Amino acid sequence: MLAEVHELRVTNEQLRQALASHAVIDQARGMVMALAPCSSDMAWDLLVEVSQHCNIKLRDVAAALVATTKGRSLPEPMQSELRRALRRLHPADRR
Repeated sequence: MLAEVHELRVTNEQLRQALASHAVIDQARGMVMALAPCSSDMAWDLLVEVSQHCNIKLRDVAAALVATTKGRSLPEPMQSELRRALRRLHPADRR
């Protein structure tokens, strides 16, 4: 019985973290969509690309991007990769 309660608590915490990550990723997608402009799927792909090139978890890239709305600066590797990704998305725009 105690093992089941512990397992349920662990599962509950994992679900809570997943929901929080999902919300932050959705906010970052919206930011990219406004910046680019692009579709939701393209924004997702762009965030994944930045995550992979920087070797940083997607939720951490998203959290860093959302934190810029609170006066924090985007770490330089992410900033550079985001610029590159945006240029690849719209090659005619030299942002």
